[in-house]
Amino acid sequence: MSRPLTKSEIVSNDQEPLILVDSNDREIGFLDKTACHDGGGVLHRAFSLFIFNPAGELLLQRRASGKRLWPSFWSNSCCSHPRQGETMDEAVQRRMGQELGLHAPVSFVYKFEYQAKFGTQGTEHELCWVYVGQTSQNPTINTTEIDEWRWISAADLDAELTATQDQFTPWFKLEWQRLREEFADRLEQMPAAGSTDSVDDPGQME
Repeated sequence: MSRPLTKSEIVSNDQEPLILVDSNDREIGFLDKTACHDGGGVLHRAFSLFIFNPAGELLLQRRASGKRLWPSFWSNSCCSHPRQGETMDEAVQRRMGQELGLHAPVSFVYKFEYQAKFGTQGTEHELCWVYVGQTSQNPTINTTEIDEWRWISAADLDAELTATQDQFTPWFKLEWQRLREEFADRLEQMPAAGSTDSVDDPGQME
């Protein structure tokens, strides 16, 4: 069996400024990534991407063991933050390429605010935009960000989340539940692999 393709590239740093927002997603300033995640966290804009293959399986990643928050936890395909002056659609495509070596059509689904504390290491407090997309390719993972990846069916993922939910990131569990319960029709209407269309719609807030 051939080994999965990997690469190693530093694509972010602790001093990178994140976009601060209020609970209505209005931009109110900038703050470095470290400070945004200290203490109880400072609300900032982020995204979560769910990539599926043509068989309907979801691409999961295990976060790198060196990450400050939720290291070695399983999570959705890709998560990150837009940069100053960057649209969310541009941020999703950039980070998908940096982490996964993929470029795929994406579709905005919804956005929501959440806060989750990871022991004494820090807190995520994000206004998170949730996207879905589809590809027929396997990823080339960036090993500075990701330790492992796998495709999984929705049914198998539901079973794992029931049996071993402590192995998954908190935002992923919230997002997956809502995608399954409220947006199942959107998962059936994803852009086809190979399409050049994308949607960057500020859309629905929780």
